[in-house]
Amino acid sequence: MRRRLLPAAAATVLVAWIGPSAGAAVRPPKLQYDLFTLSNGLTVVLSEDHSTPIVHLQITYHVGSKNEKAGRTGFAHLFEHMMFKGSKNVATEEHTSIIASVGGQSNAYTTDDETVFWETVPAHHLPLVLWLEADRMATLKIEKNTFVNEREVVKEERRMRVDNQPYGRLNEIIYDQAFTIHPYKHPTIGSLQDLEAASVDDVLDFYQTFYVPENATAVLVGDFDPAQVKQLVNQYLGRVPKAAKPVPRDIPKEPAQTKERRVTLSAAWPLPAVVVAHHITYDGNADSYPLHIASKVLSDGQSSRIYQKLVYELQLAVAAFGGANLIEDPNLFYAVAIVQPGHTPEDAVNALIAELDRLKAEPITEHELQRTKNQFARDYILGRETNQQKAQQLAHAVVIHHDITTADGEFDIFQNIVAVDVQRVARTYFTPENRLVLTILPSDRAAAGGGRR
Repeated sequence: MRRRLLPAAAATVLVAWIGPSAGAAVRPPKLQYDLFTLSNGLTVVLSEDHSTPIVHLQITYHVGSKNEKAGRTGFAHLFEHMMFKGSKNVATEEHTSIIASVGGQSNAYTTDDETVFWETVPAHHLPLVLWLEADRMATLKIEKNTFVNEREVVKEERRMRVDNQPYGRLNEIIYDQAFTIHPYKHPTIGSLQDLEAASVDDVLDFYQTFYVPENATAVLVGDFDPAQVKQLVNQYLGRVPKAAKPVPRDIPKEPAQTKERRVTLSAAWPLPAVVVAHHITYDGNADSYPLHIASKVLSDGQSSRIYQKLVYELQLAVAAFGGANLIEDPNLFYAVAIVQPGHTPEDAVNALIAELDRLKAEPITEHELQRTKNQFARDYILGRETNQQKAQQLAHAVVIHHDITTADGEFDIFQNIVAVDVQRVARTYFTPENRLVLTILPSDRAAAGGGRR
């Protein structure tokens, strides 16, 4: 990973905002924005920034892998690719080349909860970008040959990023075991079997259901005149027809886990891996903020408690990591250890549980609390350096939190957390009955042991 070096002036401002390690961070300026909805249901956020003659547009569709049905996984990620394969007035891959031809950049990404498309261009090319996005929202071409080609691209991406990587399926295994009915159970990239079984009609139905104005949020940040941009947004995006049917929100709710579960599996890995996972709340819930701090203290990097204890002190593991995955629906905190040769998986599991129990028994130190708050303040400030980062924060507040004020409000929430808040959420969520313990043995050892569970 490349380290990011701050210019001297930016570093000076950052230090001034965050302050010394023992002090509270000073709030950065709030974002200014205008939030409104078009007649076709599309949500729009405008935020002026005249510091550079650049404008950034982010279109967020409120559809991710959790909106996929069993047996039809991978569609949201597939559409991350399909949306660049041509529309009524734009040829295959021409969207990207048009943006590049005016000196701009474009890309897309998919998560469990949303699919995002973005462009950054010189400000006077904003009408072009709005036209491009409106054209593919209204008239995307979904043809069999294009679909088949992109399906193969996605299948190869899965092989490269997941199937052929050491421990590449770890995250999938954790979520498959932790969830019973919620779609977080399946991975964003989907399964090879589901992608192979998908038809053009399946894909077309997914597009017509979710890639509609009522399910989209457009955030524009940059150098523009708001009155003029409102006219442009209405001229282009406002003309996209409304959906023929309501956007479904029938996501099954995961039932509460009522007793500890212990599962042993096998995988073609060189060393055993153990996981201790607990169900937690959703992003934006009051408990999510102290859980974020608990996660940082427990499992973020080599200074974290589980790394220090299992890797350095006890030397039970060659690696230890984890985190609280706080997204739109209730999710997981999990801690992972890759077991050191000469030690047992049981030793590593017991050590992970001991660190979680320690967090319940005694509050984190003031130094740990302040360090984590300062890390958040640093990330928050650096996360507003560019128009793109500002757009991401605003879109996240609107789409995931359903409350744009959280784009600024979260800073104050984090700075007001105290150590007993962290202890309280640890006691709430890190309970034995809410715990999943996974032991994943190398295939040869599992065969010798003679069983799966």
